[in-house]
Amino acid sequence: MSEKTHDIRPGQSIELLKALHILTRDGKMNQDSRRKLKQVYHLFQFIEPLLKDVQQERGAVTLADHGAGKSYLGFILYDLFFKEQKDAIGNGSHIYGIETREELVKSSEELAKRLGFAGMAFLNLSVAESITSDKLPATIDVVTALHACNTATDDAIHFALEKKAKYIVVVPCCQAEVASVLRKNKGKALADPLAEIWRHPLHTREFGSQITNVLRCLQLEAHGYQVSVTELVGWEHSMKNELIVAQYKNLPTRKPAERLTEMLERIGLQELKDRFFVPVAA
Repeated sequence: MSEKTHDIRPGQSIELLKALHILTRDGKMNQDSRRKLKQVYHLFQFIEPLLKDVQQERGAVTLADHGAGKSYLGFILYDLFFKEQKDAIGNGSHIYGIETREELVKSSEELAKRLGFAGMAFLNLSVAESITSDKLPATIDVVTALHACNTATDDAIHFALEKKAKYIVVVPCCQAEVASVLRKNKGKALADPLAEIWRHPLHTREFGSQITNVLRCLQLEAHGYQVSVTELVGWEHSMKNELIVAQYKNLPTRKPAERLTEMLERIGLQELKDRFFVPVAA
C-alpha cells in the first residue's frame, strides 16, 4: 500500500473516499484505487465546466446519472462541486442516481445521509422507466451515463432528449443490439461491397460497436446538439473509453437526420429507426 495521498484533490472528503473503498480505513491508497480515482477525476474535468455553465445561466444545476452503480461519479461530483453550492441546493440543485440494483440504491442513500449530501437522491429504476417516472423533474440540465450497457446508453440519450438536457455526457458500453441486426441481415447486405467491412464475425462485433456510436452522434446532431467525441485518458485497460459530449445549441437538424436515415438503410439497420429516432420535423 502506498501512503501517498497527493493524488486527492483539495477539499475532497476523506470519509467519502474511504466509503467508496478508494482509500483504506487508515487512509492509504493502492495502485488500483489510484487508477480508479484518476479515471473519475479525468471525467470530472470534462463535466465541471458544463456544471459551471448551467449554474451561471440559471443559478442551480440538476444532473441525472444513469446506470449509477455505486455512484462513484455522482458522489465525486457532489463532493467537489455541488456541496459548495449551498444556496443552489436550496434553490433546486440536485443529483439523481438511477440504478436497477436495489441494494446499491439503498447503500448510496445511506452514504449520502451519513455525509449530509442533502442534494442527492437515488432511484431504483431502469433507464427506460426513468423517462416517464414522476420521481424526476420535467427537465434535467445534465445527463450522464458511464458504461450503461447495451441499449441503456440509448435509453439515457432518449431520457436526455425528453428532459431537454443542455448537456449529455456518455461513455458507451457494449453495443450488442446493432451487431445482432447486422448479423441477421448480412446475407442481403453483402450485395453492397461496403458490407465487406463487417462480413467476418470479429469485424461484425467491432463495426457494430463503432457504427452504434456514429449513429448516436448523428441522432444527437439531428436534435440540434453540437457533438464532440474524445478518448478518456487513463482508461487504457478498457476498450470502452470513448467519451461523447453533446451540448444543445439548436443547430440545423435536417442534414444529420437525412444522413442517419441513409446510413440505417445502407447497412441494413432500418428496423432500428425507432431507437435512433429523429425529430418529426427533421
